[in-house]
Amino acid sequence: MLETQPRIAVYLRMLSGGGAERVMVNLTSGFVERGVKVDLVLNIVEGPYLAQVPSEVRIVDLKDPRLLSGLPKLARYLRQEQPVALLSALHYNNEIAIWAKRLAGVSTRVVVSERNTLSIHARHQKDSERWSPILARLFYPWADGIVAVSHGVANDLSKVTGLSQSRIRVIYNPVNTSEVLKKAKEPVEHPWFAKGEPPVILGLGRLNKQKNFSTLIRAFSQVQQVQPCRLVIVGRGPERQKLNNLVRELGLEEDVTMVGFSDNPYAYMAQAKVFVLSSAWEGLPNVLIEAMVVGTPVISTNCPSGPVEILDNGKYGLLVPLGDIETMTKALLGVLSGDSKSVVPAWLEQFTLESATEQYLDVLGIAIQ
Repeated sequence: MLETQPRIAVYLRMLSGGGAERVMVNLTSGFVERGVKVDLVLNIVEGPYLAQVPSEVRIVDLKDPRLLSGLPKLARYLRQEQPVALLSALHYNNEIAIWAKRLAGVSTRVVVSERNTLSIHARHQKDSERWSPILARLFYPWADGIVAVSHGVANDLSKVTGLSQSRIRVIYNPVNTSEVLKKAKEPVEHPWFAKGEPPVILGLGRLNKQKNFSTLIRAFSQVQQVQPCRLVIVGRGPERQKLNNLVRELGLEEDVTMVGFSDNPYAYMAQAKVFVLSSAWEGLPNVLIEAMVVGTPVISTNCPSGPVEILDNGKYGLLVPLGDIETMTKALLGVLSGDSKSVVPAWLEQFTLESATEQYLDVLGIAIQ
């Protein structure tokens, strides 16, 4: 137990359905379990993960969806509450958090978390996020702590910002193992998962350019010519119509479905024959770890960065070259025929909520007595 209970803050714009938001909610659970008071500071109190926030966490509503105009409100919160530390994730939450401390003139330790391969991510953006490498270079040096979610992300961030790698702490994304396994046992109502139906290949993530679902759909098209199977994609996003058009173009309407966002993707994982990550780039894809925890065989593109670290260079799952439809097809046919790799439990311990919580408390400067 703590002799005193320090208060820390976790700052996000909102709890939208992304991996970073899910990780931050998981961390609030870990902090609470260690006896730390937690404020979840949001620009707007919206998003599908709100229901998963522990009841012990106090939600602070800045009531301003715009990050820049919400800056003085975050600074006011810091002056009034003076948490010991503030943890932020995503652009431009990170830059706002750094500036809020300066405006507030407080001693709060501000730690920013970099969750993507920044140089690659910025090149593919058409909106303001293309400026994120420049702003990270300008303002990350002011942070009291910097966390990267993988060694690949840390290496990239060091090059982008000019910061020494010694200033960047690598902490893998936490998976709440007990919660994942509990939810994995829940039923999936979709008829394709009924007994006796063809095996299901599963993709999961935001329907955008980064997740590169077109490669998965094209590989599935070739697999289906050899073996009956179906493809389920869980997620929502701006490329839904484009992907639907590709499905129609390939004549796959009867065997591919996009079911939208699910607050329990683990039930889908548990009943799928294989999980596929087809991303063009990542930071540390949580879904790969979660599929491994559930026990579903995994195939992933060897994209920068994360999959090679999670799968130990292909020891615990199949890595295929980025955009290589033929190799992905062969990998899928192999797994569907029973050729899969098992994961030793000890390997997954580094991705547990308990491990990540301890490391984050350390970088936040919170000492557990």
